[in-house]
Amino acid sequence: MPDTTVYNPLIDWTDIPVFDRIDVSHIEPAVRAVLDRSERRLAALETDRPDTWAGLMDELERIDDEVSRVWGVVSHLHGVKNSPPLRNAYQTLLTDVVKFGNRMGQSRPLYQAYCVLRDSAEAIGFEPAQHRILDSAIRDAEFNGVGLDEEKRKRFNEISERQAELSTRISNNVLDATKTFRMVLTLPEETQGLTDSLRELAADSARKAGHSEATAEAGPWSVKLDMPSYLPFMQYSKRRDLREKLYRAYVTRASEGEWDNSALITEMLALRREKAELLGFPSYAAMSLSRKMAGEVSHVEKLLDELHRAARPGAERDMEDLRVLARFSGAPEADDFEHWDTQFWAERLRESRYNISDEELRPYFPLPQVLRGMFDLAERLFGVQVIETEKEVPVWHEDVRYFRVVGPQGELVAGVYLDPYSRPEEKRGGAWMNVLVGRSRVMAPPDHPVRLPIAYMMCNQSRPVGNKPSLMTFREVETLFHEFGHALQHILTTVDYGPAAGISNVEWDAVEIASHFMENWCYDPDTLRNLARHYETGETLPDGTIERIRNARIFREGSQTLRQVNFGLFDLELHDRFKEDGMETVLGVQRRIDQETLILPALEEDRFYCAFTHIFAGGYAAGYYSYKWSEVLSADAFSAFLEAGLDNEQEIRRLGRKFRDTILGLGGSIHPMEVFRMFRGRMPSTEALLRQSGLVS
Repeated sequence: MPDTTVYNPLIDWTDIPVFDRIDVSHIEPAVRAVLDRSERRLAALETDRPDTWAGLMDELERIDDEVSRVWGVVSHLHGVKNSPPLRNAYQTLLTDVVKFGNRMGQSRPLYQAYCVLRDSAEAIGFEPAQHRILDSAIRDAEFNGVGLDEEKRKRFNEISERQAELSTRISNNVLDATKTFRMVLTLPEETQGLTDSLRELAADSARKAGHSEATAEAGPWSVKLDMPSYLPFMQYSKRRDLREKLYRAYVTRASEGEWDNSALITEMLALRREKAELLGFPSYAAMSLSRKMAGEVSHVEKLLDELHRAARPGAERDMEDLRVLARFSGAPEADDFEHWDTQFWAERLRESRYNISDEELRPYFPLPQVLRGMFDLAERLFGVQVIETEKEVPVWHEDVRYFRVVGPQGELVAGVYLDPYSRPEEKRGGAWMNVLVGRSRVMAPPDHPVRLPIAYMMCNQSRPVGNKPSLMTFREVETLFHEFGHALQHILTTVDYGPAAGISNVEWDAVEIASHFMENWCYDPDTLRNLARHYETGETLPDGTIERIRNARIFREGSQTLRQVNFGLFDLELHDRFKEDGMETVLGVQRRIDQETLILPALEEDRFYCAFTHIFAGGYAAGYYSYKWSEVLSADAFSAFLEAGLDNEQEIRRLGRKFRDTILGLGGSIHPMEVFRMFRGRMPSTEALLRQSGLVS
């Protein structure tokens, strides 16, 4: 057994980890020591079978928290500091971590103790959070196979271990396929149409790849598949042949060679179906939805069908608008339109229709100013201040920043890390929020009533280049607000029971409500004036430009909604009806759903599903619809502010506090539909979202 008397920065921390001292060599000793200690504590708990909340549930929270705080840091570093040694250490220990989780989740003595506690006299006086936690513990044990016989439980565990391995391999393959591709441009004519900021970024990328002489003016320029590089190239490059090359590389990521995910995904789907059948469900989707707000597959299908019918006419008009503009401009692709033309002509149409472009807006959205404006909004709505710490805090990369969240009386409420920039060589793509530690009375440090929550906010936006700060696209601003919404739900919780605090125990299709809600404020004129200032002159964003941004909100919304419907239907079909039996493949399902939903037919070689990590390596399996489901609720919640009048400061502050006290504050202590009703006073409606999206008048 490892010697735990030796200092190990993965274990020996109270407030925050000493990230800059954590080495790969610390991982295995730390994880094995924690698993060994937790196993002994778990065995003792099974023997004692306490029948009180303090004896049973509080002790289980301590056991689970110790494993989560160590393995959580390892998992976090695996996502942001990925390297072969770290990857190997993670993979070596993953099976043991999964085994312990299964061991804990399948404990029949604990399951029996839950049931005894639920039916005890003590339970009569439980708070709503305690009832929800206990009911979830019973349900989770059943979903972990506690009722299976020995043979089926053995198979269940084999499936869980293999699923964890597949998820990691799928994610790593996408990371490797993305970071390996480079399109190096050496001739000035290959950069026709590219913006100055993209030339600078591409030259900087080339220098990091070994072209030390690269400059924005003379090149060479390296274009990659991460979003800050890929998207602006597709929007601005006049070289249609190069757009085609980049697009084909993007939609075939992780679909061939050593990083081919296709067989892994087929196996993952088969394992998910088998696990669901072991638990008595007809499909993985049925099992997954039984623990979500939607409840049933038919409810999700109804939502997606409603959105499909509302969005398709607009999407067809969107495509015709692009063809008309290309034809008007004399472009040869007008009568031979392809996917690599869509972003380019969409950006030209947006410039023409609204007289705005990402490049025009970037100088007004330097990251420091956007953060100030976003934090000012949090103070206005929720009464908290977000302040960057003045003392040096250990971080995993020099770009990372740490903020303290302070309440109305100056009391410390929470902490937030921000890792804003793209690092495709080691950091997975996309944007996400994750938890370092959650609010908890049981896990409170000595002489403190409660442990305060700390969140990670991860983005992949454009880096600072030269003397310029990170100049953000408007979409990157929206993404930052989105992740801040997730973080707010974690850090502003008022629940002291760890298993129901923040986003814990919140149904998966409700976790996007706060994030979409915060995105809405990016279109509020006062908020925009505060967060948008020119990085050189300090000039605020002109009112005319603000109005054009607001008008452009519904630009191509039919196409964007149809894209989300496409993803949602594909995910649902794979996890509800699909079965690999020779009749249809995963690719066949993708093509069939594409034919039903896309305006422009997909390429023959399109294998986007091989890089669809949301559902194959993330938490959105049979749940991708959650984005739109939550968007319905968030749009309806934001409509309360619109009805009050965004210039009615007193009422906006009152509603902000009410939103904080309900949707942000109550976490998983109450069912999210009831929490929504507490805020809105009624059940949600799709009308607000359809109006906001311009899909109805």
